[in-house]
Amino acid sequence: MPTFEDHRSLLVAVAYRILGSVADAEDVVQEAWLRWSGVDESAVEDPKAYLITVTTRLAIDRLRSAKSRRESYVGPWLPEPISTAPDVAEHAELADSVEMAMLVVLETLSPLERAVFVLREAFDLPFAEIAETIGRTEAATRQLARRAREHVRDKRPRFDVDQGERRRITERFLGASTGGDLDALIELFSDQVTIVSDGGGKARAALRVITGAENVGRYLQSIRTPANIAKFMVSIGMAEVEGMSFALATLNNAPAIVISAGGRVVSVLSLLISDGKIETIYLMANPDKIGHLQPA
Repeated sequence: MPTFEDHRSLLVAVAYRILGSVADAEDVVQEAWLRWSGVDESAVEDPKAYLITVTTRLAIDRLRSAKSRRESYVGPWLPEPISTAPDVAEHAELADSVEMAMLVVLETLSPLERAVFVLREAFDLPFAEIAETIGRTEAATRQLARRAREHVRDKRPRFDVDQGERRRITERFLGASTGGDLDALIELFSDQVTIVSDGGGKARAALRVITGAENVGRYLQSIRTPANIAKFMVSIGMAEVEGMSFALATLNNAPAIVISAGGRVVSVLSLLISDGKIETIYLMANPDKIGHLQPA
């Protein structure tokens, strides 16, 4: 179906920003395709608007059911990392809305607020179209958008947008952490740096957020010991370390570190950098969330 395929990447982009999950976004878009396949295309005045509406409604329903599951999630829940196309960086709103730090903030919105925020702020849809999509009046939709914007503004952390600087700091972090240089690591951190680890009960990971430069540095050193690496590998069903490798990649419009072993990605680290210092380290190890990524 050429019409659907013409808009598939847009639909995935919308669904991912609403859901924060690559797998859920792809499932939603597949369901949208099934619904589109049963429609008389000649009767649809604006296929793009129709498909965005169907995808958004499905994503809202999926997010509502996911919210309850995430409440019982083992340890912190983080969005799934996603590879971003180079052209995303050319569009500030699209790039901003896919940043890991922004997706974490969007998790604190209600499903309707999140959908409205994404459609308006990232994709610049008119309020009349958004209102029809979510089944609310235009006035109510504007109110949802205002609440969402205020919430995001209050919760959103500041982060550097200079990709060159972010990459340089990420490279220094990789060198210091793999080299076991605690002082060099701590020098890169803000005083109140945090590390948020997502293992989801399926990979060995910290169950609580760790705060403070010294604490975070020592934690990163501890998980690099041979004994703890072996325990981690066993937790994800790998009996031994098989040529573990580290590589820089661009995920969620930012430099990230992809750690691979045995032909698969075993963890991903993404850094929130502000004023030249690392403020937050997002460590994703749940195999269900990173299995779609290409190994280093």
